[in-house]
Amino acid sequence: MRWFCCLLSVVFVLFQGCDFMKPHTDHPITYPAQGVAPVEELPAVDTPQRAVQNSFFDPNDYSGSDIERINAALKDAGSCGGTVRIGKRKPASQISGGNAIATLEERDIWLIDSAMLVPGGVHLIIDNTTVKLSNLCRDNMIRSANCWENCGIVEPLKNIRITGIGNAVLEGAEIPRSTGDGGKPLGKPGFVPNGPVSFGSDAGKAGEYQKGDWRNIGILLAKVSNFSIENLTIRDSHCWAISLEYCTNGKVRDIQFDSSNGKKINGTWQLFRNQDGLDLRRGCRDILIENITGHSGDDLIALTAIPSKPRPAGTGNSTMMLGGDEKVSDGDVCNITIRNVRGYCAGGHHIVRFLNTLGVKMYNIILDGVIDTSPSGHSNRATVKIGDKNRNWGGVTPLGDTYGFHISNIHSRSKSAVLIAGSLQDSTISNVIDFNPANKKTVDCTSGRQYLKNVVITSNINAVGK
Repeated sequence: MRWFCCLLSVVFVLFQGCDFMKPHTDHPITYPAQGVAPVEELPAVDTPQRAVQNSFFDPNDYSGSDIERINAALKDAGSCGGTVRIGKRKPASQISGGNAIATLEERDIWLIDSAMLVPGGVHLIIDNTTVKLSNLCRDNMIRSANCWENCGIVEPLKNIRITGIGNAVLEGAEIPRSTGDGGKPLGKPGFVPNGPVSFGSDAGKAGEYQKGDWRNIGILLAKVSNFSIENLTIRDSHCWAISLEYCTNGKVRDIQFDSSNGKKINGTWQLFRNQDGLDLRRGCRDILIENITGHSGDDLIALTAIPSKPRPAGTGNSTMMLGGDEKVSDGDVCNITIRNVRGYCAGGHHIVRFLNTLGVKMYNIILDGVIDTSPSGHSNRATVKIGDKNRNWGGVTPLGDTYGFHISNIHSRSKSAVLIAGSLQDSTISNVIDFNPANKKTVDCTSGRQYLKNVVITSNINAVGK
């Protein structure tokens, strides 16, 4: 009998420690922002126990610099397919480095010295706060965690979500170390090299790369499938605000760009070149883009499929993360839908641009709804541009390389409403209203009619005098 009672006691203790014996009401799991909430009785610094029982991670629970806290939360979330919510910044419980942490301890914004690295399976939420690059940062705002400097190769990732809630802002540095793309030398007051320079405080510094590169991109995703980027304001980006390389099955929507081709630094206007809004590079397919607003320094939206010479991924001499050793056919850009674009290019370039060259094809493209919001006295080169005659990009593409475009509902105030500077086949262009009285054609083909085949252009209006 005594033996039997001891056995019952042991069994009771074992069952008491099992999760399935506990009521579901012990731990709240509802959180309005993303569906989960921290388990209050678990430790503030995450442990395997916390990760298993709760997939929500808050950088405020970690110590270190701002970027150390954020990336620690992202790493833990990556171990269980969890969610990281960046809300209002709270002072770190322990200071372990970083830029200006000690002097700005009570600030609300997050000031980061390097990129936020998002693993596959992670949902990153920026909730009514600002994440800003520090003056020490020469890196992306956000990057998929499968790529880094001199990584050599990039392994595919899946299921990355980046979501803003309310007033969610990503902002460039007050004094950027580098701006512009991989072809632009850095310049600053007192150091201006030859060429079309772009501002950078690293200009003329020994040991620092003297041109822009992929680190200047705001959000960089490479070889990511099943992704989303939603509801963000991106301000004063150092180069392209968002760049996608070989990304598939995703959506980019409700994005506001706020970049003006440069900014005042120490009271003097400094030029930031190649300040595009959203760029889809080689290999991007099956993507929805919608509800894009604001203004960018360069093209607001650009689909650019341009081959490059083979090189290891992550080298510091290119605006693309990936090397050029992929098959040319794998780099085709296709099955892209773009809807409801309202904005302009502050640098006077293009609002929406399509460019494919050197055997890379672009096809099955829907562009429905572009409103040119240029202020009075400002004019873009084109509201929509297709192709380019520039030999630097291979010149006009052969017929059959750019096809299956359906472009409609364009409101333009640009120098050209729709500019075809390359080839186009099996496509339609309709419902274009041109409000620039200087234009004689709503659709202008500068490459020559021989580069158009089976293109139907209908229902266009030149609103002269409006």
